[in-house]
Amino acid sequence: MRVKARYSHLNGEEYLLVHHSELWAELLGVIAQVDAQVDAEACRTKVSTEKTRKGRTLYSPVDMNAAFKSGLEAKGWEERRNTFWVTEDESLLRSIQGQSEAEQKSAIAATGRKPIMSYNQTDFVKDRVAVEVQFGKYAFVAHDLFVKHLSFYVSDILDVGIEVLPMKTLESQMSSGVPYYERDLLNVIRQGRGVPAVPLVLLGVEP
Repeated sequence: MRVKARYSHLNGEEYLLVHHSELWAELLGVIAQVDAQVDAEACRTKVSTEKTRKGRTLYSPVDMNAAFKSGLEAKGWEERRNTFWVTEDESLLRSIQGQSEAEQKSAIAATGRKPIMSYNQTDFVKDRVAVEVQFGKYAFVAHDLFVKHLSFYVSDILDVGIEVLPMKTLESQMSSGVPYYERDLLNVIRQGRGVPAVPLVLLGVEP
């Protein structure tokens, strides 16, 4: 697999080059080695039943995700959860932002409301860098960029988030509904320079 395109939001890539150059090189190495671990053509295992693609053999998101997972976990990248407590009261939620899990739960309970536990999960985190490899449905990318990465950033768990996406050339050989780099690049830049308020790197990959 190769990186065909990249976009640095709020100097995400620049931060990695200065503070985590070895980690950045490691991630790019894992992407490049996906072909060696599981040849890209070996991931072309899904026979389509879609009306416009019936009978075509497409790239399997499951197989491709498995290849990335194997490569990243072998380098020490691990899943991480950010747990927090919520309630329906806006002012209360604002007042407990930044507090520990226990403090959030206690503050909500003290008002007589029922604390509701929730969490965000990122698949791969290492040395305050988070990576999401997104070959699922396109709606998941917005959740990654505007919820997951941002939540981890404001909770002081990460310094930069990385989103790995298929290029259109790869997406066109996958099931319908899969995201692609070019569209999500637009989704980010049309929000304006400061949104989302977390340093990010978007990587577009293809075989």
